[in-house]
This record gives sequence, structure tokens and C-alpha cells, in this order.
Amino acid sequence: MSVTLSNRFERRRAGTRQALVRAARQILAESGDTSASIQAIAGRADVGFGSFYNHFDSKRDLFGVALEDAMEEFGQAIDERLHGVDDPAERLAGGLRLSARLAESHPEIMRIVCHSELGRICAGRGLAPRMRLDVEQGIASDRFTVVDPVIALSALNGSLLALVELWLSKPQVDIDQAAATMAEVLLHMLGLSPEEAHDVARGPLSAAV
Repeated sequence: MSVTLSNRFERRRAGTRQALVRAARQILAESGDTSASIQAIAGRADVGFGSFYNHFDSKRDLFGVALEDAMEEFGQAIDERLHGVDDPAERLAGGLRLSARLAESHPEIMRIVCHSELGRICAGRGLAPRMRLDVEQGIASDRFTVVDPVIALSALNGSLLALVELWLSKPQVDIDQAAATMAEVLLHMLGLSPEEAHDVARGPLSAAV
């Protein structure tokens, strides 16, 4: 096979895989129901039924990849906007506040978060490893006084889910203000004084989301 034909084949193959992942993401955003048949998923992706098993062993495999794909896109979007911010307290507060704004600019991802189990969101790629690193750095530098990073991460992830649920169920709520208040509470829990938690959680934040 020539290099040109090989490259064309790989592009088609990659396109088919991405179409299946996009279809799975749409389903996760719409309802979170992963019981859709492989035929229905392939039809939504506009690919042949037989193509599915060229890329994934099972629906569970596909939906796991789709969730990780969405969470990694989420994490990268936050990273771009927190570039150059080194203080772990500012990063955690900024990440939560930016998540609220991403609800408007990336609604599919927010709906996927809302419809997914906490355990699945906390695993693998996405925000979870980034938050874990911020918590660990904060503890190591004595920025945070919390002694159990697992408990801290559970609180952070739970707060993110609560924020997304608030955005989805109560659109009249000022989600920016809610995120800042939530960030303030979390920073105080991690060990910042009430005054510093307030200042960090309500400091300047880029509007470019």
C-alpha cells in the first residue's frame, strides 16, 4: 500500500472513531443513558454497524472514551484560562468559577458532567487529576491545612456537580455569583482564613471563556 493510500485509510479510520465518540457524547449529554443499541449509535454517527467493533470492544468501552474525551476537553479549556496562575488556591477557585462560565460556552460538556456518576468523573483524565495536583501542591507548600487530600477532592468534585446541577435546574440563579461563593467556602475549608478565602475567590477572572 502506498504512503498516500495508507494515510488516507488512517484518516478515514480516525474519522470513523471520532464520529462514534461524538455520537456517544451526544447521548451522554442528552440523558446519560448508555443503553442505546450499537446499531443506534452507529446510525447517529453515520457509520456502518460493522465499523463499531473495528474501534471499540463494547458500548462500555465507547462511553468510557467519550466521557474521558469530554472531561479532557473541559480540563484543557480551564488550563488555557489559568495559564500562568501558580497559586493552588487561585487555581482551584478559578477552575470552579470558570466551570460556571463553561456551562454557557460548552453546554454539552456540562450536561455530560450532570448526567454522569461522580466516580466516573473523578477517574481518568479531565479536571480530577488537575485538582488533585493543586490540592497536593497546596498541602506540600502549607498553603492548605487540610490533612486528607481524598476528602478535599471529594468535596471539590461534589461542589462541581452541585454547581452544574444548579445551572441546569435553576437557570434564574446568578451562576457566576454562586460559583464564587462556593469557591470561598471551599478555600476556607482547605485552610485559608475567611478574609483571604473571600479575596481569592472573588478576585479578577478572565471573561474570555
